[in-house]
Amino acid sequence: MTDTALRDKFLAVRGEVGKAVVGQDGAVSGLIVALLSGGHVLLEGVPGVAKTLLVRTLSAALDLRTARVQFTPDLMPGDVTGSVVYDAKDGDFEFRPGPVFTNILLADEINRTPPKTQSSLLEAMEERQVTVDGETHLLPKPFLVAATQNPVEYEGTYTLPEAQLDRFLLKLVLDLPPRDSEIEVLNRHAAGFDPRDLAAAGVTAVVGGDDIAAARTAVGTVDASSDLVAYIVDLARATRQSPSVKLGVSPRGTTALLAAAKAWAWLSGADGVTPDHVQAMLLPVWRHRLALRPEAELEGVTADTILRSIVQQVQVPL
Repeated sequence: MTDTALRDKFLAVRGEVGKAVVGQDGAVSGLIVALLSGGHVLLEGVPGVAKTLLVRTLSAALDLRTARVQFTPDLMPGDVTGSVVYDAKDGDFEFRPGPVFTNILLADEINRTPPKTQSSLLEAMEERQVTVDGETHLLPKPFLVAATQNPVEYEGTYTLPEAQLDRFLLKLVLDLPPRDSEIEVLNRHAAGFDPRDLAAAGVTAVVGGDDIAAARTAVGTVDASSDLVAYIVDLARATRQSPSVKLGVSPRGTTALLAAAKAWAWLSGADGVTPDHVQAMLLPVWRHRLALRPEAELEGVTADTILRSIVQQVQVPL
């Protein structure tokens, strides 16, 4: 399959998701970038903006195994990873895999469960494996966690630890839809659309596991010049020097930005990464990696505001 034909298949995923989700094109593109980069995605938004529906529809457009976990205050780590149980028939203990053993894991409302259960995903997201009772079990490939969360000011939520946040390649913020999009949503429901029946909406799988593996290989060949790499480092160093920032972007954050920019460049049909690709990915890749000083937060300063300012200040390579 040619590079162009492979790219067209991933672009077709947008069309499939659009059959069920309206007005979230940026979030769809972000999920595809994460899939191409081998990263995970955190989707934040108020209840009712189709976060869960978006991930479910993306899963329906991919020929992959999917699983969903509703994170609740009483959820235990073993409910996610699996556990060792006694088999009375064989008289022996055996490992029963949890829902994490899938290709796409929808971690719904991940910040409604305590940090103890949130941490059950740390090893899975980073090493693509799960260790239970001293035995390591590898996860299937590809593996992507798409987690949804409500804003932290909502009741019943727990703040995700920095180590957990850093495991996510992208943090996508889903805003309330504009008027025209909201009218389209209601028109679809008036015509009989059922968000629980994606097959009836015509959503079909257009990309499989082999396509993803081939696309990741192609993304790896996208060129990134030495000036472009230096530009990413300069942006990261600027976050560490900002007076409003307590903890800036780490080297893991710079490698994440480069990976996302390469995926976006490939998806856009470019031969190499440009500063425009880096700037397009900057906010979703870095907005959750900045720790702001308390006084800055009291003044209403946000990570997005700081990052936009840094983009304007750091010299762009010609």
